[in-house]
Amino acid sequence: MRIDLQNAFCKGAKPKLNRRLPILAIVGRPNVGKSTVFNRLTRERKAIVDDRPGVTRDRNYTEAEWYGRSFILIDTGGFEPEPETELKKQIQEQSRLAIEEADVILFLFDGKAGLVPLDQEAVKILRGIDKPVFFAVNKIDTQPKEVHLYEFYALGLSEIFPLSAAHGFGLAELMDRIVAAFPPGLEEKEDEGEKREEEKPLSLAIVGRPNVGKSTLVNRLLGYERSVVDSSPGTTRDAVDSPFSWKGEKYILVDTAGIRRKARIVDRIERYSVIRALGSVERGDLIVHLLDGLEGVTDQDAQILGYASRRGRGIVLAVNKWDLVPEDRRDTEAYSQEIFRNLAFVDFAPLVFISALSGFGMEPMMAAAAQVARSYQTRIRTSQLNQVLHDIFRRHAPPQTRGGQVKFYYATQTGIRPPAFTLFVNAPRGLTVDYQRYLVHQLRRGLGLENSPIQLVLRARREEKRLNVERNKRKRRKT
Repeated sequence: MRIDLQNAFCKGAKPKLNRRLPILAIVGRPNVGKSTVFNRLTRERKAIVDDRPGVTRDRNYTEAEWYGRSFILIDTGGFEPEPETELKKQIQEQSRLAIEEADVILFLFDGKAGLVPLDQEAVKILRGIDKPVFFAVNKIDTQPKEVHLYEFYALGLSEIFPLSAAHGFGLAELMDRIVAAFPPGLEEKEDEGEKREEEKPLSLAIVGRPNVGKSTLVNRLLGYERSVVDSSPGTTRDAVDSPFSWKGEKYILVDTAGIRRKARIVDRIERYSVIRALGSVERGDLIVHLLDGLEGVTDQDAQILGYASRRGRGIVLAVNKWDLVPEDRRDTEAYSQEIFRNLAFVDFAPLVFISALSGFGMEPMMAAAAQVARSYQTRIRTSQLNQVLHDIFRRHAPPQTRGGQVKFYYATQTGIRPPAFTLFVNAPRGLTVDYQRYLVHQLRRGLGLENSPIQLVLRARREEKRLNVERNKRKRRKT
């Protein structure tokens, strides 16, 4: 069956993107080097690169910069004239959406493969788009290979750029022209930089095992099909970031590739996706961890959540596919107890029951995420913090050590995202792990941080003076 590329690229509702920066979309056939260009411009291996076509399935967003000019860069899956499967059709749809979102488009040809009929069709379509479009022939890594450019001029293009994304050849001239074509008025003012940092949206990472419904949830939240959804596990390979808001609260949504046990990872692309997924957990402030309602908690779920909790991430547990759970098991209270028996180390995380496919439970899930976000960013008055801690120590003193009774002197908040508190005591080593765990639980209750992770730093009283000196130095440098 032949797919109508004209309809595929020019129809459909444009998704909303909350942004200030101009957008550059990289498009082209599969395996022409789009992800290599993406990585070259971002100076990191953010997109998966492989010599097999079709590795990039979703649109991959990131912020990039070219000589002081910031912009949003989108890497896309390639498009083909005759997609064989529904999945390939959805990948083609992703390219169409990227073109609609973009302010400037970069189309890549393959200098090694030469001109093919699909390139001719794509050029016809792009000529009808009222946006700046730049055409580059990739894989021209030596000057003698520039002779391969001539056949592409048969398309009637006025300008074609030779490019070797792998080696950076030709990239400077191309990017200078692209940046000059960005529409004016989208850049952020320099004096807004500090304010933007203070108001930086929280990153919300959707994580979980393969085929648990992560991309379905992402599409439900964004309101359009940003992520390719397929019933086969491991469909989402790249982690993809998208800005969105929910009832006035702004977030950056991170849709991660599915995480599998290492023993099950054979394909080298999927192995790299796992590393990327764990990196997304690192970048996420808040984690929505999807559990499969039919399977319950697995060892892999515990490992993922352990990874997130050790890094102090805010966590929401969402039991997905709740509508498929048999009625005799659909007792939320009993189900919750079973979950926290296996996941006691994240007992502070709110638990919700959802169906990403039908939309059931979206309101409670996002309300829970908003509550976690508030706690996660809370600043506590020093006087309130010390009053609560004095009460805790008075009600239940720490066990005596060889040096005698541990005495609490003073505490201060030293960070947010998550809340971090430094406690000055006479003998930090005297506070056992169990007592520290008790302190964290009591602080959550006393400070209204029930749904947030808390980090404790224990210091001896003699360290307070040194820390104050360092803090004052930092303040002077800022002023």
